[in-house]
Amino acid sequence: MDNVVELFTAQAAERPDTPAIIEGQGRRRRITTFADLDRQGAAGAGRLVSSGIRPGDRVLILVPVSARLYAVLAAVFRAGAVAVLVDPGAGRARLAESVERVNPAAFVGVPKAHLLRLLARSVRQIPQSFVTDGWLPGAQRWEGGPPAPAVPVGREAPALLTFTSGTTGRPKAAIRTHGLLAAQHAALSRALDLRPGDIDLCTLPVVVLANLASGITTVLPDADLRKPGAVDPERLGRQINQEQPNRCVASPAFFERLLTARGSLDTFRRVDTGGAPVHPDLLARLAEHVPEAVGVYGSTEAEPIAHLDHADLPAADRQRVAGGEGLPVGTPVSEVALRVVPDAFGRPLGPFTDDAWDAHALPAGASGELVVAGDHVVPGYLDGEGDEETKVRVGDRVWHRTGDAARLDADGRLWLLGRAGQGFHTASGVRYPLQVEAALRHRFGVRAALAGVHADGASVDALRLAVEGPLSPAVLEAARDLGITRVVSVEALPMDRRHNAKIDRAALETLLDARA
Repeated sequence: MDNVVELFTAQAAERPDTPAIIEGQGRRRRITTFADLDRQGAAGAGRLVSSGIRPGDRVLILVPVSARLYAVLAAVFRAGAVAVLVDPGAGRARLAESVERVNPAAFVGVPKAHLLRLLARSVRQIPQSFVTDGWLPGAQRWEGGPPAPAVPVGREAPALLTFTSGTTGRPKAAIRTHGLLAAQHAALSRALDLRPGDIDLCTLPVVVLANLASGITTVLPDADLRKPGAVDPERLGRQINQEQPNRCVASPAFFERLLTARGSLDTFRRVDTGGAPVHPDLLARLAEHVPEAVGVYGSTEAEPIAHLDHADLPAADRQRVAGGEGLPVGTPVSEVALRVVPDAFGRPLGPFTDDAWDAHALPAGASGELVVAGDHVVPGYLDGEGDEETKVRVGDRVWHRTGDAARLDADGRLWLLGRAGQGFHTASGVRYPLQVEAALRHRFGVRAALAGVHADGASVDALRLAVEGPLSPAVLEAARDLGITRVVSVEALPMDRRHNAKIDRAALETLLDARA
């Protein structure tokens, strides 16, 4: 394979009239077939090539999740250029900074996105501008280019550049090659059991790409996916009833909302949820409606890493969750190599020889920092920025530090404990937040978040716990048993903006400091 777009064109040839993407409802409902997507991608690539875009040039894309977005991505891949995606929710200043770093040769955006040419100097200086719909001064129309064949750039050529969230510092630009995207598709296909002909209600863009390469119809939810924890389940229920999808891939917060609507899950054969901690009780509730309920664990740089079917979670493991041993995420996928090493978050590691690396790894049962490697794992960032603290060179291989604390049990199953570097050194040993939060949720059904009270730069003289809603005597007693000295009731825990399912730790500290 010389260009990842070949995975899409193969599906267009095999099932041209099958819907590739369905979006909207009622009068806004629109179907884009695999043939439509292929034609749009070929014409878009022709427009890029005829405008002077060459293999390796970077193209900034500001198009909301839609069939149009995937047509533009296919066009950029086909032209051998590099697609650059920036989270518009990151803010104008962050976007301008990211654009300056990648120096795009072209910009493709919806009409509203072109306002950035007026507001951001870095966007205004991009040599070529294309608008996806209508006409705007200073921008070329996206449609209408002569169809162009796929440029054979090779597996090692860069294809996609995306930015990390930057919640803990300056965002890093992850580079995915054509070969890595193909390997990621293969890994996702096996982990998610992607079957041609399925219909998938999907909220995760990386899985939509895998669907397109697998001959699966994607239904884009008729909802504002910037806030999955606030989507309208009744509106989604009407869309599900019309489209009859038999699978769904989404964040835990999205499924929490779907579970509130009667019958909204009844059409699904399988659901996969990830992007945030997947607790056993959520899988259990999903399994009441769906034959297969699966939690998927991965990261921006390594997707997937492990998966857990509800049917494979024994009662003994649930008791371990209740006892504060962490959150089970299942068996690592066959495509990933995995190690748990001593937690050295924030400090560079390596390089190592293969033998030294094996000796550095911790045995089963020991807790530490999770590191992974594989053909679908991003080996580095743009200009090497961020590599020193997140990558480990072992011989000729690069390993990625996930930033998660974890352990492997005696059966080779992976358990998450929290974020690396966030373990609290207490008199009874190191305790990570997710151990406590998962235990209390499993035992009492409460949502809680753990924080420390720092006596100096390193030690912790107390653990604080925020609990949503009223405090029961049982929760207070359990918190004391877990070594927590201060428990506070809060109306709502602060959550991340992207998935609405991860604790915003910085905001939590601010909230607890104010309550103190």
